[in-house]
Amino acid sequence: MNTQFSYAQEMDQIDVLKEYRNEFYVSDQKIYFDGNSLGLLSRRAELSIGKILEMWKKYAIDGWTEGEHPWFYLSEKLGEMSSKLIGANADEVIVTGSTTTNLHQLVASFYKPIGNKTKILADELNFPSDIYALKSQLNLRGLNPDKHLVQVKSKYGDTLETEDIIASMTEDIALIVLPSVLYRSGQILDMKTLTAEARKRNIIIGFDLCHSIGAIPHQLSEWDVDFAFWCTYKHLNGGPGSVGGLYVNARHFGNQPGLAGWFSSAKDKQFNMDHTLTPAKNAGAFQIGTPHLLSAAPLLGSLEMFQEAGIDKIREKSLRLTEYLIKLIEIELAEYSFTIASPRDSLSRGGHIFLKHSEAARICKALKAEGVVPDFRNPNGIRLAPVALYNTFAEVWHVVQILKTVMKEERYNKFENKRGVIA
Repeated sequence: MNTQFSYAQEMDQIDVLKEYRNEFYVSDQKIYFDGNSLGLLSRRAELSIGKILEMWKKYAIDGWTEGEHPWFYLSEKLGEMSSKLIGANADEVIVTGSTTTNLHQLVASFYKPIGNKTKILADELNFPSDIYALKSQLNLRGLNPDKHLVQVKSKYGDTLETEDIIASMTEDIALIVLPSVLYRSGQILDMKTLTAEARKRNIIIGFDLCHSIGAIPHQLSEWDVDFAFWCTYKHLNGGPGSVGGLYVNARHFGNQPGLAGWFSSAKDKQFNMDHTLTPAKNAGAFQIGTPHLLSAAPLLGSLEMFQEAGIDKIREKSLRLTEYLIKLIEIELAEYSFTIASPRDSLSRGGHIFLKHSEAARICKALKAEGVVPDFRNPNGIRLAPVALYNTFAEVWHVVQILKTVMKEERYNKFENKRGVIA
């Protein structure tokens, strides 16, 4: 692959998604490569917030049933808009809660320890919040997490082997919760194979899609995944604290949610005020409380762009961006002791690149001082995420040149090799 700047210019010229960059508030002073932590604000998302505020102003309480986007049905509408991103039927998806709240709901609903089948299978590389939730769910049932939470080990420290996960699906496993994409290395797990193996063993399986939704295609319904959950502020660009989402396979419709609440109800029964819940006959049954309208509003505009662009085109450009980034790192930074910990195989690599270096914390600080926004992950990781909808190939080239200057001139020595309050 030609790694010169001319290649970047050529790729940007023929980019079929290039017009979407104009939709976002992209800074002229910074190169933003942290969209896998928080996506940029788009003009459409901003307008969507205004629309919901205008409805509040115009309709007050009647906004629940009147106007362009009636609030009573907004979670279902956003679920439908999200469904193609994960390969699901519209009624299998609901936008609600937060990542960890939704995980608690799904574990409460699907974890049913019986006899010797009492353990939950996870992994040692997962984001801590998921593990906290799983341990607390075990504690609530009077089960010792040290005995009942099994975490698959990583052979090489940054990735997981499919065979190791399958080998851990023993007869005492009742539930499996795994990330679709590892938050550090960006490795995509083989969800199709893992789900098929779980099915053979009569084990319920679910996935955390936080680092995959909006970055890679999924086929959750076709693969027969039981459930999934995610945030919307990373690749989906829903804004800080935007409402999360969940998927429940239609096979489970009609079951009582583990954590029932006001919005778990069937829509036509909700205002009957009965003290016996009639759960919705779709993923809506796994809602708990009233939708957070102002935190959901940006998704109306953001998801509209995903519907237009299509996840396949987004994935195609994302892979080209990360491939180019890897090639440049290998050539331009070979002498500076970086390790690329992300998979080289495109089928196994998500939307970001993970670099390891002993001086990672101060290198990230130096990059920020030079106008590049990366993401530090303790103790020695640098995540770089060129996002298909708003980053360019030219920016990839510039980031590597800036990083090379930082290393060559040792500009990182101006900073302490220690993370900030938020890394």
